[in-house]
Amino acid sequence: MYSLLRPLLMRMDAERSHEFALAWMNRVDRAGLGRLLRGHHLPDNPRRVMGLTFPNPVGLAAGLDKNAEYLEALGRVGFGFIEVGTVTPRPQPGNPEPRLFRLPEHRAIINRMGFNNQGVDAMVQRLRTTRYQGVLGVNIGKNKDTPTERAADDYLECLQKVYPYADYVTVNVSSPNTPGLRELQGGELLETLLGRLVHLRDVLAGEYRRYVPLVVKIAPDMDETQRAWFCEQVLAHGIDGVAATNTTLSRDGVGSHPLAAETGGLSGEPLRDRAQAVLEDLSARLGGRVPLIGIGGIMNGADARDRMEAGADLLQVYSGFIYKGPKLLEDVLSALRNGT
Repeated sequence: MYSLLRPLLMRMDAERSHEFALAWMNRVDRAGLGRLLRGHHLPDNPRRVMGLTFPNPVGLAAGLDKNAEYLEALGRVGFGFIEVGTVTPRPQPGNPEPRLFRLPEHRAIINRMGFNNQGVDAMVQRLRTTRYQGVLGVNIGKNKDTPTERAADDYLECLQKVYPYADYVTVNVSSPNTPGLRELQGGELLETLLGRLVHLRDVLAGEYRRYVPLVVKIAPDMDETQRAWFCEQVLAHGIDGVAATNTTLSRDGVGSHPLAAETGGLSGEPLRDRAQAVLEDLSARLGGRVPLIGIGGIMNGADARDRMEAGADLLQVYSGFIYKGPKLLEDVLSALRNGT
């Protein structure tokens, strides 16, 4: 069905297309036709990572369902896990439109959404009543107007509120679209943030009698020195996983495109090699001591195999799903079954 709908979606404004596609999936699911959203051949491939059992290693990255409004419909597609968010303590509209741009000839997307979301309380209300039964990640961030030196307070508030409903929580310190956010990836700010989050998580684990892993999502634009420091802090604080990578500020591969001058993070095929290199570096530095989630430019089964061979324990897709729909999941899972 997605192949029939795709030409219409690609003619629409990118953000309106995004909203329309999710609403359409929701209507299909509520009409009792959710099976039509699933790929034809999705082999089982369970993985045990971070103490969680994933029915398959391919998840949906944060950003598609920011407010956990479409979990049931997205769950029909067959993902091994779904990550919602990024969510912030207070609602915020995000950056002015237009803020989402497709570059179809490059199979790429540029976005500067700016953590537009309805706030953590609205998300929690939905998570309390969702019928989705799969592995759920919640991606948390800070409000745009929260000073960087007080950012940890925002992350702590989100963690406390989503903890009872999340299977794992991802700490987003790498979006390029919130001023000052990437400063949290290094130095004393990172050290303080991770220390406070781990302390609160341990308190909540005792309170709820369940352990929720913490994952940190990083940018592909860090240099080797920054990644070395980051890895030291991940190990020192006992972080449960690293997601690599977020979108890039680089315009390598799309520099001649008319939209290349638009500000925001670039995702999709042009990000593939950069994200692959970062994952390989993290794998070498962490030496299997911390699970890795490979994200960025996974557009087909071969890309997925490369990422797993580089050390990924799990994968997430976003732009590839926008361009190929559920067929991408079918291709990736078939390639992993036959090649690993």
